[in-house]
Formats: sequence, structure tokens, C-alpha cells
Amino acid sequence: MTAVSQNALRDGVRLSVGTFTAIPVKAPTAVGTAVAAVALLIAPIAVLPVGVLVGVVAWLGHLAALPSIVSGALAVAAGVLGNRAFHLDGLADTVDALSASYDRDRALAIARTGDVGPAGATALVLTLLVQAASVGALAANSWGPILVALCWCAARAAASVGLRRGVPPARNDGLGRTFAESVPVGALFAQWLIVAGAFAAAFALLDSNAFAGPAIVAATGLLVWLVVRHVTSRLGGIIGDAVGASVELAFAAFLVLAVAAL
Repeated sequence: MTAVSQNALRDGVRLSVGTFTAIPVKAPTAVGTAVAAVALLIAPIAVLPVGVLVGVVAWLGHLAALPSIVSGALAVAAGVLGNRAFHLDGLADTVDALSASYDRDRALAIARTGDVGPAGATALVLTLLVQAASVGALAANSWGPILVALCWCAARAAASVGLRRGVPPARNDGLGRTFAESVPVGALFAQWLIVAGAFAAAFALLDSNAFAGPAIVAATGLLVWLVVRHVTSRLGGIIGDAVGASVELAFAAFLVLAVAAL
């Protein structure tokens, strides 16, 4: 491994942890396409401490005989604290932008303001309810908290879908300068294949159908791809808020499909 690739790996880890979690880390010494690609591709691993926290809180809630929705809500809240509600903000802004206007420039301006409107607030409430209810249901299974942690970590792979090569940024500031079009398509598929393997192993551990795991990953991946496709067709490219939205929707989808498969 060359010195340049070592630096890219080190900075990619720092960028990934600093972007996807609230864990304090040193700032990268440099941020370019290679560093951004590393950060995105290792995101499901970089967030492992937070994912474990989410699973542990779900498990403790079940042990304390709390109502399942309460256990789920506490676990989801732990995840929100663990990433500074970073992706939830993107979900609200994206829904507000897409629902407010069909005019590209106006929609982009709304996404940039950061104010949460009725559509964004509704999306937040519904998504969080689905996540909390699903986490609570999974926590009731003896190995369910492990699956909860896996769903939380795996959802970060959704970010790579909207930031793969061939998906242009909707604007040339912010996200467009750093992350957009940084992930090679081959690396994206490899990342999701690893996620599918992790789900297959988890369902085997749960004495369930191992093929259910890859099916869940495929269905969630399709959902994320459709979200990215819709955003890019409306806005002419991807925005950082939409990447955050895809992560939250992927987490909800992983959870719901996991509950249905058990």
C-alpha cells in the first residue's frame, strides 16, 4: 500500500466517523474523491459503535418489560443522538422541497433553508413511528437486538447509492464538491453484497430462512435507488439532504422487512 493510499484510508475513516456519527475524531488532513469514497464505503463499519448502542438499548428496554413501542422509541432516540439527527434533517428538507414546488430552483432553495414544513414534519413523524414500532417488535426476539444493530449500520450503505459515479450533484457547492460521484459502481455493488452476506448470516443465527436476508437487502436497495432516481429527475442531480433521507428510509425498510420475515 502506498503512502497516498494509506493517507486516503486514514482520512476516509476520520471523515466517515465524523460525518456519520457524533463520535469526536480528528479532522481529515485532506478531503478529495478518494477519501470521500473510502468514507462512504466503510460507513456501515464506521458507525458500528452507535449501531451496537441502538441494539443494546432495544435489548435493555425489552428486559425491563417496557412496552415495545417505548423500547423501540428509546433505541431509535439513541441512534438519533449518536448521529446528531443528521439524516433526519435531510429527510424533512427533502420532503419539503419535493412537495413544495415542481420548479427546480425553488425546490433547491427550500431544501437549503432548513426550515421544517408540514410535509417534512409528517414524514419525520411517520418514519420515526415505523422505526420505533419495528425496533420494538424485533427486540422481543431473543436475537432481535443484533438484527436491530445490523439494520442501523447497514442503512448507512444507502448513502453510496446517491453518491455513486454517474449521479451528478444538483448544485456545485457543499456536497457536490466533496462526495458526489465519488463511489465507483463496482465498489457500490461490493458494499451491498457484503451487507447481503451480513443479513444472510444474521438470519441463519436466528434459525430463519437465510435467503430472507439477501431478499431484504435487494428490496431495500431497490427502494433507495428509486428515491435517488426520483430526486435526480426532479432536481437535476443529487443533494445532501436526499442522501440523508435515503439512509432514514433504508433503516425503516430494513426494519419492516426484517419483522415481516421473522
